[in-house]
Amino acid sequence: MPKTRPPYPAEFRQQMIELAGTGRTPAELSREFNVSAQTISNWVAQAARDRGLPPPGKEGLTTAEREELVRLRRQLKRVQEERDILGKGYGLVCREKRRDVDAVFGLVMTNQAAHCIRTQCRVLGVSASGYYAWRDRSPSPREVENAVVTERIRQAHADSDETYGMPRIRAELMDQGLRISRHRVARLMRVAGIRGVSRRRFIVTTRRDERQRPAADLVNRQFRATGPDQLWVADMTYVPTWVGFIYLAVVIDVWSRKVVGWSIGEQMTSELVLNALNMALEQRRPDGVIHHSDQGSQYTSVTFGNRSKEMGVRPSMGTVGDAYDNAMAESFFASLECELIDRRTFKTRTEARMAVFTWIEGWHNPRRRHSGLGYRSPVNFERNQQAHQPAAQTEAQREQAIA
Repeated sequence: MPKTRPPYPAEFRQQMIELAGTGRTPAELSREFNVSAQTISNWVAQAARDRGLPPPGKEGLTTAEREELVRLRRQLKRVQEERDILGKGYGLVCREKRRDVDAVFGLVMTNQAAHCIRTQCRVLGVSASGYYAWRDRSPSPREVENAVVTERIRQAHADSDETYGMPRIRAELMDQGLRISRHRVARLMRVAGIRGVSRRRFIVTTRRDERQRPAADLVNRQFRATGPDQLWVADMTYVPTWVGFIYLAVVIDVWSRKVVGWSIGEQMTSELVLNALNMALEQRRPDGVIHHSDQGSQYTSVTFGNRSKEMGVRPSMGTVGDAYDNAMAESFFASLECELIDRRTFKTRTEARMAVFTWIEGWHNPRRRHSGLGYRSPVNFERNQQAHQPAAQTEAQREQAIA
């Protein structure tokens, strides 16, 4: 037996109103017909309002007005639901030639708990039968392959600490033996919501010492080298922590983009850049390398100049505050900032120091792919060049012997 009584028929209500009009009270009718006196009173008052003669203190809407109000509320609810559906499907319903029906059906499936499936199909301009056929259809070989490739993209993105965009993700997949186009990688990343990081704006940190004479610019923005240790670029940046800054000085080989020397300290001193230079000299042992930097007081210091002269390093300096004069070093710091500094908060200087060290020696040099190196890491680029060098030398010796 239902818990709630069904509504009284219209004919029954009309008879109660007519009986009340003959002079019988709602209480008498209630005892006789098993209807509450309050319900009968409400029916009588509503009939009076419909006739335009509402009882004093019981003014309100007529039956026609109530029905119109119910209709408008239902219509408003339907319009709001359609608006919500269109908002979720923005961009999928405004095209003359639809080629993304799978995306529309996927949207319908995602929101089936919130909206009726047939209503969604009607609003989005697809058939409900088409949706059910799509839902019950087994995935195509292409869809299965896309799912597998998407997981490989997710793994490559995670391995890069979620920094890689489409070009480097594609290079990773190509190295794994997967032949795939740029557009397909971009599309799968877009569908999966996978994005790389973007760089922040450049901030000038160079402070020139007017008392020191800078070296000449031997590079003139031509950051090219045909072999290792021909041209180095150097610069400094800061890393913020909760307790202050730490400062990083680096020396980069233009040929391979490898950081060949670095130093981390708590002050921007000539000792900081000198330590980075000494590391580079110890690791590479160059002969007549050009060391290009800005005109910061640390690089124009007497101590740094004497060390460069002692080791046969040829100093070169760009202008003050012009990022293009030391573009390669600025590009390195832009990558460091957008991939590490801007995405982390360091509580202590020790924590920041370890993170920067790991990024340089554990990521940038051995693993990070560079577009200027054919999407190879600096270590792999140098290893590849060294592997080809003996073969080239052997071929040259063979040609000399024949001659």
